[in-house]
Amino acid sequence: MSTQDLHLSNVFKSLEDASALEDLQHVIVETRDRFKVSHAVYHWVSSSGSQYGCGTYDPEWVERYIKQEYLRLDPVISGCYQRFHPVDWRHLDWSQKQVRGFQREAQQYGVGHQGYSIPIHGPHGQFALFSISDHREDADWDTFTQMHRRELILLAHAFNEKALEFEPGKAEETQAHLSPREVDTMTLLAMGYNRAQVADTLSISEHTLRAYIESARLKLGAQNTLQAVARAMSRGMIVV
Repeated sequence: MSTQDLHLSNVFKSLEDASALEDLQHVIVETRDRFKVSHAVYHWVSSSGSQYGCGTYDPEWVERYIKQEYLRLDPVISGCYQRFHPVDWRHLDWSQKQVRGFQREAQQYGVGHQGYSIPIHGPHGQFALFSISDHREDADWDTFTQMHRRELILLAHAFNEKALEFEPGKAEETQAHLSPREVDTMTLLAMGYNRAQVADTLSISEHTLRAYIESARLKLGAQNTLQAVARAMSRGMIVV
């Protein structure tokens, strides 16, 4: 295992060990340091409008963001709400005068002019965003996000999975149990293998592989394969 993979495994282990929402603040700082970016943020908005967040932004900026109700203005929130794939902030609509003012103010507080957010759509209308931001030049940022896209998606879903465990009134869920073949499948997918490579490694057909993936996804209550892999990692069912 490379040093880079080890650092990521450490973040997942920290998430697994978290016992309260407050613990996620320590993990988000660890995430920022692991990826060597200016900031990392996890932001939850429930269907009732309640919010929870942990992140590394300047506390004065967080306070001002809440006080000015920038949630209604922030293109990152509005631009990601109807999306399911990662969003580079440069592709959002910053053209309105108020929005440009908001953007300038955010940068004055050190948020950074580059950003990358992963939208997460949870149960019962829950919506969350996992974001990183930085001050790199465009070319460097493009290289960085392309290189770490999969890791960031897995972490986003793992953060949300852990946060949902602490949701008030949440009923205790029965722990899913994956079969040995499902564990092998999820592990290889987490390592970055594509489906053809996984099938070849396990000496099974892609049709059989799809059955294992779908079975694991249903057991984990995941909406897609990436979320299933993230849940398996965050629950300690697989180790990469």
